[in-house]
Amino acid sequence: MSWLLERPSDLRAFSSAGLEDTKELTLKFEFNPKDGIDNPALSLAEDSDTEGAEKPRFYLLTKGDGESFGFCLREEVGYKGHIIRQVACGGMAQRRGLQNGDRILEVNGEYVDNMDHFRVVQKIKASGNQVAVAVLDGNAYEVAKALDKNLAELLSGHARPRLCHVMKDKSGFGFSVSAPEGVKGTFRLSVTSDGPADKAGVPSVSWLLELNGASVRNYTYAQLTRKLKQSGSKVTLLVIDAMSEEFYRLQGVRVIAAMADATTLPFKARKLHMVKGPDGYGFLLKEEKCSSGTMGQFLSEVDTGLPADRAGMRDGYRLLAVNGEGVEGLCHQEVVDMIRAGGNQVTLLVIDPDGDKFYSSLGLSPLLFCEDGHPSSGTHTTPGSHPSMPQGNGTPVGTPHLCHLDMGPEGYGFQLQTVTNKPGVFITQVATGSSGKQAGLKEGDVVIEVNGRNVEQESYEEVLGRIKESGRQLTLLVVEQEELRSYREMDLAVTADMAQGGDAAARAEALLGSKQGFPALGPVATGRAGVLQMALHWCDSCLHQPGYAQGYNLSADKVSVAPLGPGLANSSPYKAFAPFPWQELSTWDGFSLLAPLWAPSSSSVTR
Repeated sequence: MSWLLERPSDLRAFSSAGLEDTKELTLKFEFNPKDGIDNPALSLAEDSDTEGAEKPRFYLLTKGDGESFGFCLREEVGYKGHIIRQVACGGMAQRRGLQNGDRILEVNGEYVDNMDHFRVVQKIKASGNQVAVAVLDGNAYEVAKALDKNLAELLSGHARPRLCHVMKDKSGFGFSVSAPEGVKGTFRLSVTSDGPADKAGVPSVSWLLELNGASVRNYTYAQLTRKLKQSGSKVTLLVIDAMSEEFYRLQGVRVIAAMADATTLPFKARKLHMVKGPDGYGFLLKEEKCSSGTMGQFLSEVDTGLPADRAGMRDGYRLLAVNGEGVEGLCHQEVVDMIRAGGNQVTLLVIDPDGDKFYSSLGLSPLLFCEDGHPSSGTHTTPGSHPSMPQGNGTPVGTPHLCHLDMGPEGYGFQLQTVTNKPGVFITQVATGSSGKQAGLKEGDVVIEVNGRNVEQESYEEVLGRIKESGRQLTLLVVEQEELRSYREMDLAVTADMAQGGDAAARAEALLGSKQGFPALGPVATGRAGVLQMALHWCDSCLHQPGYAQGYNLSADKVSVAPLGPGLANSSPYKAFAPFPWQELSTWDGFSLLAPLWAPSSSSVTR
């Protein structure tokens, strides 16, 4: 499952998964005066009848343990897309209809044409023994690209199925089941408005495909009723809306749980980034049996105060990936070597015992539902790589997004959900090619403002009402769920001034307060994390110019500033690494900092 790098061909293979990923050099096209063309893609576009050719094909591929899907997936220099190559004669891919040169557009219902090749391979690997793909003929793909067509539009008209975890309340699960008399496996759910099922994301009218990880295809109505009663106070449903069910049925594709939108599930994988300290990372890795019965890698003996503990690691977490590469199926020593190969820092993808048990009960890998490579994060990093800090290019990572939408023929193209008995709403579905998608909305985004009005404490109905009142234009301020949690832990209010795409200094001012003494700083920033946030935005956003502060060290009661560049070194009242106490008010080029006190600590953060 690990990368195997062979030079000079730069072949990268995933032999154990039966799926190869290669990057090959191809000859550059040379102008041929006899043919009179110098762009084969454009010539193809001009000479081909594209009407009817751009029809994606949908396949569900199934393999046994130790077998392959029977094709290689390549990224080739000079060609666009994720390319199907080496379709094995008589293999699963060939039997289903995959052809050499096909481009993969969708994996398990998720559009992947614009996704990094490595991530596409990882998604297929994480899918286990079944994967659903949508592909386009290679020639049709080249034509579409030459004509600058939006390939995502070819896949519109269907939504992904949903995995929903429903907790019973005093009125029940909040849905009723109906079925044709004498027919097995056909169950229609009618959902009660604002009931548990509705709040868990079950569509108002949908078809039930799986119950607690088991297919209902062969269930009678009586059997399903009995299974629901045996579920106790919670059930996990795989459901799909009627239109999408018809779409997949006409394509001859059986819908599986790996294709599901799992945004509303309560269990998420977490990403932990750690920088090794003098005493190491502070945890042990053990190989033990998983809930599913297979062997897995588990984290244990987490030392208090060391990097692993500060990153949020806890005993019993299961390790899923190291630096973005999955570890399922690897032996213990291979995983240890992967961690060591990272040098003095490493990023681990983990899941807690409850989450591990939940996904194992469904027969699914948590890696399937790490959306866009950004699972929930609990990170401990150096200041320069803080999740909400400007990076080397000056662009904040994890900042809020201000999205401007114009209503299209099908509306804004997104759906909202809420958490039971809690205020606030978040995005659950964004239609491909919709106004919401074009504006940058993503599944899981939390809505902070609607048309400039903060709605964090408003109910689902109130937020929906504000959106309806907006007419044909809508502005939403959204932020990813984990980033919102980080802001709240630092007592920082999320505002439009902080949104990505705005001026860095304006974002810093919004966090720090006004330039006249920053009166908002005291109540806004509390504790060690708050002070770190303030200092980083001050140095990186406000003063990130030649001759300004480029290095600093924060400890329990002081900051050491390293001014780099002749301008600052000659004029600043603070000499290189000259410490000053945080308890005092310090002014630098008209910017003021007044940081609150925190409990003494022997640890420090260094950039």
